[in-house]
Amino acid sequence: MTEVFVYVEGPSDQMSMRELFRDAIETAKMRGNIVDFSPMNGKEPLLVHGPTKAINILRNRPNSYVFLVPDLYPMNKPFPHTTFTEMKGFLLEIFVKELQQKKVDNRIVNRFFVHCFKYDLEALILASEKALLARLAKTQITQSWTKPAENQNHHKPPKRIGETLFREVGQKYKDTADAPWILRRSSWKELTEQCAQNFKPFVADLFAVLGMDFP
Repeated sequence: MTEVFVYVEGPSDQMSMRELFRDAIETAKMRGNIVDFSPMNGKEPLLVHGPTKAINILRNRPNSYVFLVPDLYPMNKPFPHTTFTEMKGFLLEIFVKELQQKKVDNRIVNRFFVHCFKYDLEALILASEKALLARLAKTQITQSWTKPAENQNHHKPPKRIGETLFREVGQKYKDTADAPWILRRSSWKELTEQCAQNFKPFVADLFAVLGMDFP
């Protein structure tokens, strides 16, 4: 049995990923495998405690894999980084140092994965335009943003654009309600095409460790 533990920042990420990958999760379960998403109460706890949590799992469960998937935004928290490459580099460095300190076989690094939402989960919301329009009860969106959505930046991350879209229709964006609703009505396959920079590599690695086909 393969066990896949995916750690994300908060409840909205957890709920949204469970909805988006509900079919894949069920398929994995039918094959005797387990994959689930767990929140870590924010970016800083995820980055600070994630590597240690991963080591504790991987050293005791030989058929397990651990993914850390934080938001790239905000930058420089809790250590200096503005890009995914920088953030991943720091996390891998921390992971390897802890392996050495704990005298754990360093081959478990092959079961440790770091990915991110660029710049946050809401990049997937902006890329799910049909479902987003349905949630907003609109036929078209007048607000513009950089496309693909992963080409936003730290000064105007996707979540801020999403909040503006909801305000325009007299609503307040609630990530734990709106994001899962939208992503339940979205396709992860289509989103890997729309968000090919960071989301697609995450999905590819996830499906690879589960032994599932990835288009």
